[in-house]
Amino acid sequence: MTNENKEPRKRFLSLDTSTAVLGVAITGDGRLLHEINASGERNHSVHLLPIIQEALQASGTTSDMLAGVSVGVGPGSYTGTRIAVTAAKTLAWAWKVPVAGVSSLHALAWGGLGAALAQQHPEAEGQVPEKAGNGPDWIIPLLDARRGQAYTALFAANGDEAPQRLEPDAIRLMADWVLQLEERLKQAAAEGVKPRILWFVGETELHGSEDSLRTLMEEGCVRAVPYELEGRWTGFLGEERLLAGSDDIHGLIPNYTQLSEAEANLRRSSEGSLNKR
Repeated sequence: MTNENKEPRKRFLSLDTSTAVLGVAITGDGRLLHEINASGERNHSVHLLPIIQEALQASGTTSDMLAGVSVGVGPGSYTGTRIAVTAAKTLAWAWKVPVAGVSSLHALAWGGLGAALAQQHPEAEGQVPEKAGNGPDWIIPLLDARRGQAYTALFAANGDEAPQRLEPDAIRLMADWVLQLEERLKQAAAEGVKPRILWFVGETELHGSEDSLRTLMEEGCVRAVPYELEGRWTGFLGEERLLAGSDDIHGLIPNYTQLSEAEANLRRSSEGSLNKR
C-alpha cells in the first residue's frame, strides 16, 4: 500500500499529569473522540501508559493516525508533570510526530469556566449579578502550592474559544495575588471594562474561600467553583498549538515556576558550604 492510499493524520493525543487527575484524551478537528480522567492516588507513572493504550483502542486510533502529541507542562506537581512530559516526548519520538507543551493552568481555566457555566441555575441565565461589570468574565485557575501559595494565572473569557491570557502562570502568595487582582479590577472599572464575574476554578477549598476572597467580593461579583482538570482541554489547546507549530522535542521541559523543595534545600546547603570556605 502506498502513502497515497493512506488516510491523512488528523488525530491528536494529549496527556496531563500535573494534578491529582491523570488526563488522557484523543481529539480531532476540535472534537473530543475519547477521554479518560483517572483521579485519586497520585501513581501516574504506573497507570499512564495503560490508560493511553486504552484511550487509543477505545477511539479506534492507531499511531499512524496521529498528527501529534500534546502535553500539559504544568505548573503543578513536580513529579507528575515530569511523568507526562517524558512520556509525550518519548511517544512523539517513537511515532515520528510533533509534540507541543501547553499550560496546565490554561487548560484548567478553560475547563473550569465550562464547568462553572454548566452549573449555573437556569433561572439565573441572562440575569446580571450584583456588582457585575460589562466586560468579559475573568477566570483565575488555582492549584494549591502550600504555605499560603497557589499556582495561578489570569484569563479572560473568549466565547467558546480558549480563554485569553491576561497574566502569566506563576506561583504566588494568595494574599498578595488577591491584592493585585483588586487593583486590576479597580483599573478595569475605571476604564469601563469591569468583568462580569470573576471565576475562581480548580482547587478552591482553601484559596477560593470567602475569607480568602472577601476584599475582592467587595469590588466585584466573585464565584468559586471546585473543578478537577479534564484531559480534553489540554487536548483542545494542544491541537491549536500543534496546528500552529510545535516544540523542539529535546527542548520541551516542565514549567515548574520554582525550585522543588529538595532542590531548594540542596542549593541552600551548597551555598552554606561555600560560605564556610
